Amino acid sequence: MIRHIVLVRFSPQTTPQRLEEIFTALEALQTSIPGILAITRGPNTSPEGLDHGYTHAFTVDFVDAAARDAYLPHPEHAKVGKAIVAAAEGGIEGIAVIDYAV
Repeated sequence: MIRHIVLVRFSPQTTPQRLEEIFTALEALQTSIPGILAITRGPNTSPEGLDHGYTHAFTVDFVDAAARDAYLPHPEHAKVGKAIVAAAEGGIEGIAVIDYAV
């Protein structure tokens, strides 16, 4: 299994309603892209103060690396990704991504 972790610094102008729209669209990818096992998301709640300004995170669990690799260029992923980048502070600079095998 591959876990895809995304950290986002959402712009302060991004409304709670817009965040919900983005995350609802993200979660819908599970029904339109094969190989996704689970999608989780949420705001940062860590008390450690090590978030470096990242306000939210989400994970996408894939059955394997091939499923993740098919997801990355998928048109539905591109739509959601574009919305996330547009809402992130500084665009793509407000996003960090890491994957690892579970």
